[in-house]
Amino acid sequence: MDRLILILVCTITFNALNASDMVKITGGDYRPLYNSKNSDKQKVADFYLDVNAVNNLQFYQFVNRYPQWQKKNIAAIFSEDLYLSHWQQKDAVFQPNESEYYIPVTQVSWFAAQAYCQSINKRLPLVSEWEYTARASEVQVDGSKEKGYNQRILNWYSRPVSKPINNSALTSANYWGVKAMHGVIWEWTEDFNSALVNGESRNDSSIDSKLFCGAGAAGAADPSDYAAFMRFGFRSSLQAKFTLKSLGFRCAKSKE
Repeated sequence: MDRLILILVCTITFNALNASDMVKITGGDYRPLYNSKNSDKQKVADFYLDVNAVNNLQFYQFVNRYPQWQKKNIAAIFSEDLYLSHWQQKDAVFQPNESEYYIPVTQVSWFAAQAYCQSINKRLPLVSEWEYTARASEVQVDGSKEKGYNQRILNWYSRPVSKPINNSALTSANYWGVKAMHGVIWEWTEDFNSALVNGESRNDSSIDSKLFCGAGAAGAADPSDYAAFMRFGFRSSLQAKFTLKSLGFRCAKSKE
């Protein structure tokens, strides 16, 4: 009996730790990036999403626990040579600089990001979930209705990747309480964008090699929304093994 109680306590504690840094996103509907204004909106169910993107320290702890995802061990089919190349090598082990522990981790492939989320009983967010959440401004669910909202996102796209991370953006939360969905990094999602699917099953069978969602989610039904077209072009050029210095991720979890 005592052993059973201990197992239950450990399980509850583990789940609580995994959920403590998440917020509940109440579902609704939104119009996918490239659907027309006359098309049906897409439904999004309730789910949970990380408040912050996964940082370097968290990912370092992950690769220590699962050595197959360390830079020196990861299989070539799961990443490019630049995987975690911004980490320093110390005693034959690659690790992040202490000053960057709490900065979002980047240069990780889709495979590594998904493995991280699954290791803590989570997953990468769906495109629809990410887009639905990230369209929120600081004060309302659909920030695209606010004057200048889309332009703020576009201004970030024009910012050189080489510039330092905007620390103020790291603490900026939207309506849901989710931080830094704009102005910091691009983020992976679990599934591919529907605009990449051409309806030809022979070609779509390998579509999972382009699983990506950019860090911006204003609607693209408006042809003047240049930021949306930039996101589409960027996504369609990526593959799941790509590792870019502006590309990271956060995790999600379905409502039980």
